[in-house]
Amino acid sequence: MNSSHARKRQQQRGIPNLIVEWLQRFGREHHDGNGAVICYFDRRARRQLERCFGREPVRRMHEYLNAYAVFRNGTDLVTVGHRYERIHR
Repeated sequence: MNSSHARKRQQQRGIPNLIVEWLQRFGREHHDGNGAVICYFDRRARRQLERCFGREPVRRMHEYLNAYAVFRNGTDLVTVGHRYERIHR
């Protein structure tokens, strides 16, 4: 279930549904300490995407590979955005 906030932010930030699905399936998880999980693409996740879908489709989506998504309860999308800084683990 996606919150109305998440849908609004996703539209405002131009992040396709496919990227949110990829983040949920392949993204590296970082627990925020408040019960939510931040998913983002690291090098390993990008390699997994290339193995699964091929290098060319992933290359074409490169402008979205700096995206992140915040999920609560594993599947509830809270918000999405673009990373401008590294997520420190």
